Order: sequence, then C-alpha cells, then structure tokens
Amino acid sequence: MDVKNLYNKDKWEIVKTLNSTEFQNEYKYDGELGAIYSKEKTIFKVWSPVSKKAFVKFYDKNGVIYEVEEMKEDEKGIFILTKEGDLDGTFYRYAFEINNSSTEACDIYSKAVSLNGEFSVVVDLNSTDPKGFNEDIKPNLNSPLDSIIYEMHVRDFTIDKTSGVFNKGKFLGLIEDGTKYNSVKTGLDHLKELGITHVHLLPVFDYKSVDESKFDTNDYNWGYDPDNFNSIEGSYSTSPSDFKSRIKEFKEAVLKLHESGIRVVMDVVYNHTFEGDNSNFNKTFPMYYYREWDDGSFSNGSACGNETASDRYMFRKYMIDSVKYYAKEYHIDGFRFDLMGLHDIDTMKEIREELDKIDKSILMYGEGWTGGNTPLREDLRALKVNTPKYGKMQIAAFSDDIRDGVKGDVFNSYARGFASGGEGFEETIKCGIVASTNHSEIDYNRVIYSNGPWANEPYQTITYNSAHDNYTLFDKLTISSGSSKEEVIKMNKLIANITLTSNGIVFLHSGEEFLRTKRDLNGNIIENSYNSPDCVNKLDWSRKEKYQDVFNHYKGLIKLRKKYKEFRLESSEDINNKIRFQDTGIRNLIYYKINSENNLICIHNGNKENKVVKIDNGSYKILLDHKGIYKDNVHFVGKFIEVLGRSSVILEKIDK
Repeated sequence: MDVKNLYNKDKWEIVKTLNSTEFQNEYKYDGELGAIYSKEKTIFKVWSPVSKKAFVKFYDKNGVIYEVEEMKEDEKGIFILTKEGDLDGTFYRYAFEINNSSTEACDIYSKAVSLNGEFSVVVDLNSTDPKGFNEDIKPNLNSPLDSIIYEMHVRDFTIDKTSGVFNKGKFLGLIEDGTKYNSVKTGLDHLKELGITHVHLLPVFDYKSVDESKFDTNDYNWGYDPDNFNSIEGSYSTSPSDFKSRIKEFKEAVLKLHESGIRVVMDVVYNHTFEGDNSNFNKTFPMYYYREWDDGSFSNGSACGNETASDRYMFRKYMIDSVKYYAKEYHIDGFRFDLMGLHDIDTMKEIREELDKIDKSILMYGEGWTGGNTPLREDLRALKVNTPKYGKMQIAAFSDDIRDGVKGDVFNSYARGFASGGEGFEETIKCGIVASTNHSEIDYNRVIYSNGPWANEPYQTITYNSAHDNYTLFDKLTISSGSSKEEVIKMNKLIANITLTSNGIVFLHSGEEFLRTKRDLNGNIIENSYNSPDCVNKLDWSRKEKYQDVFNHYKGLIKLRKKYKEFRLESSEDINNKIRFQDTGIRNLIYYKINSENNLICIHNGNKENKVVKIDNGSYKILLDHKGIYKDNVHFVGKFIEVLGRSSVILEKIDK
C-alpha cells in the first residue's frame, strides 16, 4: 500500500490506516535504527514510510549547518545514509519531505544529544565507559522478593548543604564516600547504612523542562516530560555542554552503586512525550507514534497532552529496543513504567521476555493505572486488574490498596487509614500483607480498591505507602490526623512495620526514614512538588540527626526483613498455606501467624489505645514491639500480650 499521500485523506481514514494490519505487515521493520557507529563509518537509518525524501543535516558545535546529504530509500519505509570516516562527536538532524512540506527532527534513536537536546550526536559509546565498567558485577539478587527499593530524585538527594556532598544534585554526587551532616551519614553511605538493595531513580533520560545551560535553584522538574528517550539528561552532569560527560558520569554512578551492593532502577516514561505535534516522533512520522480518537485528535490518557501507541508495531519495537539498550549499555537492573496502564499487555510481556534473555533478575514494575481516558481497550491495558494475564511473569504493579489502606486516600488530604484513625481497613491491610494474592481468609469485597486478588504471585506486587507523587508520608499523616508529632511518629513507625514485613516487593520513598517533609519558604506543605524549587524538594539531612530513632527503626526493620524469609514468601501457595489470620474480635487490629521454619506471630494495632491480645501459651522471643527492634534475646512467656496503641508486636516462638 502506498502511504506517500496518506495525509490527503480525512483524519479518520488516516487513523484507520495506521491501525490496520495491512499497514503493519507491509511496513514493520525489525532491524537496527539510528546512527550505527564504527570508527570507519556511520550508518544512519530512519523509518518514515510517509516521507517522499529524507536527508541528514550535519551541524558544527555552534549549531551552524555545513552539509546536507540525501538518504537512499530502502524497503519498508527505511531511509539509509552511509557516511565514511570517524564521525564521533558529529552533530546531526534528519529532515523529511512529507506531503509537500518539510520537517526537521532529532533522531528518535539518539544515543547522545547536545545541550538541551537540540541536536543528535554520533557517539563512540566505548569511549564513555569509565575504568572497570566492562568488569562491572551486579550485586547478587536471589529473588525479586529480596528487593527493597528506595525511590529518589538525583537532584533532591544531595542538593541541600546538609548533604555534605561536593557535586550537589549530580550523578557524581550520588556516589561520594564519607559524606556527613554532623555525626550522621548522608548520601551513598546513608544508603549502605540503611540497607536497601535498589535505588529507583526518577527519570534520568533527556527531558525538556529544565535548562541544562544554567544551575538555577528554581529551575526544577521531576523529569516526566520526555524529549530524547535514549539519551541521558544533562542537568545531572558536571559538564552539561559536553555530550559524553552525562553518559560517562551516569555509568560511573551505576558502577559505584553496584560496587556498594546497590542495584539501579530507571523510571521510564514511554507513555507520552513533552510535546505532541512538535515532537521528534511526530516530525518523523506524523500521527503514527501516538493514539488518536476517530477525528484524528491526540488522545490524552496520560493527562499530559498526548499518549503514545505501544500497540502499534514500531512504537512497541521502540520501547523494546530502548529498554534493551539501557539494560545492556548502562547495566540497568530494573525498569519502573510510568502510567503502565497506557501500555498494552502484549508489549509488556515482550519486554519481559527480552529482558529475561539478558538477565532474569532485572525488575519490571509500574503504575497499573492511566491518567485519563484512552482508546486502548480496557482488557488490553497493563492495568493492575489485568495482572493475572501475565501468568508467572515478573511484571509488578503498585498496590494502591495497601498504600491508601495504611494512611488514607491520597486524593483526599484529610482521609485517614488503618494507622491514623480510620476504620474498616482490616481486610485491606490483610490483602496487602499477602501481596494481593489469593488467600482463603480474606474478604476481598471489603478491600478498598479491589474486589478480588489481582496478583498471581507476590513478585507481581509493589508493596508501598508513599512515593514522589502526593504528600510525603509524614506530611499526609500530619494533615489528616491532626495529631501531635509524637502520635504521628507512632503512625509512621506502624506503617513502616506493616510495609516492611508484608509480602511483595518493598518500595520506600527517599527521606521517609527520617520524616521527610515538603514545605515552601512560607511553611506551607506542598502536595504536588513536580516543579517546585529545591527548598521544597531537597532532602534535609538534619532531619536524620533530629529523628535518628525513626531512621534506626527503618534500618532495623530492613535487617529483620532480610533475616526472616517469612516476610518474603516465594509463592502465593506458600502465602496461603503458611499465613493464618486470627480473629481477636478487636477492631482495627491485625493478628496473624506465619507457620514456617521460624514460627512467627505478627500483631498490628491501629488503635490509639492499647489492646490485650490472647496468643498461644508458650515461650517467645520478641523481635519487635513499641520500643523498636530487639538485637538481643528478649523473651516473653504467657498467653496474653499487651500491644500498645499504634504499634506492632512480632514474636518468634522458641518452644517448638
């Protein structure tokens, strides 16, 4: 079929053509795309079936064009140009003649870009490898359920003066040794002290909204506004104008984190681009890479102005190519998919299959929801509710059930949860404890957002209580409960107890372990800080010193989780067989036994008041109570135990 004059048709006919099996079969291409570099030559390959002609424009480093070469059209809508010589460092763009008009765009497969993503750059990637990168060994991970993920924004983590870091807000700042605030460790040493296994980095690909040419404390974004997916963001580099610096420094960060026993997860935002009409994708092939309504207008399931079309062959290929590229070139250990519900299930399955060929321990997880209405059929979306369609694959969704069950609805500032004075969350918490798998003792009709188990296996669930979105945990509890700081700290610890002893893959928001708050200069709590200045988003390391008891609590819980496999059971069958919930008749209290190698009792009291709970008569070792985690053998003998208000008790039976 000839598509050179596609745009002379009505828009609904264009959409119909782009969605057709005939178009896909005729024009799908499985080969390598982009600037394929060697020291002898570079092959430029771009896919644009609707273009009548395509060109490569070459620019000097001042952005002045010095040469234009026409590309040769090949099969399946591919245009090719082979340029002899070593082109490492060459700036370029593609130009297309489409429907009697001309467009110019960066290469959507760019592996390097100039300042602010203005030009694509040919790059010798071997020259960006730091010393020892080829010998990089990933930290051991026996099971995805051993993961304890720590979500951070590169800039937030070290930007404050209290971090003690020299390269503040940069990739290199993540990996400085020996940094402190007074007597407490900060930065990388803090991560090692805490004991997490993975850092989850908010977007580090090239995004649009921050000017890389200046270092302005008010010029800030989380990075969910993609520009060049396969290139690294320059504002995190110590030399943003040097296109190789950002690549090398990110690789240095990955290498040092690996050497420190920490794996690296990338937050990837393939569901939309910063711009729609003017994006590099749309200039390369108008309308193809995005979903549209029948009238030809962009759909907006991302709530960001557009949504990409993972169900179209060549964008699916793009996503797969991109993820594989990061896994291989940068040694990335996991991918978190923003608004994963906008991607189709088949695409997510294919990505998992390809990652398994590289390294089965690479994590995959994402948001099992959309940001708005989408033309993609609901049964095809990678939604939380469709997780069973993955079978046994390790593709996880965030559990909004346990997130809001412990603290209250994130979209209602004053809503309370199990730990903060809410009522009726017992079944929701139980569902979270079993990682949303099928358990015979849970009434799923009383779970807040799910009317049944939605995960086949525990490694398909992300167990968490807060993330970069919405209020920090401490701020949410402060606002919703109206309680004293002492009571809020009790709530925070109780929520940590539940999160870090529940099944699934555990996820923590950076700073949660020392009561992170986001306040502006007037003291107002900020809920959505996506573009707020550093004064709001920074991690204030003085809070670690001030709330060291809370930090030590988290640190102890992580050690406890790593020591006892009972908190990370490998299968839904194990969970259903080994966890037994007990009916105490006490509202807002969860009591369950884990019958395993170490027979454990876990009790979570969400009430403000102390509660006395009847347990089996016997001798127990106290692992945790309101005083914290016990390092020494502290024994308890009896058949009743008092659980203080807003606290937990975990016991190990020793007279087996």
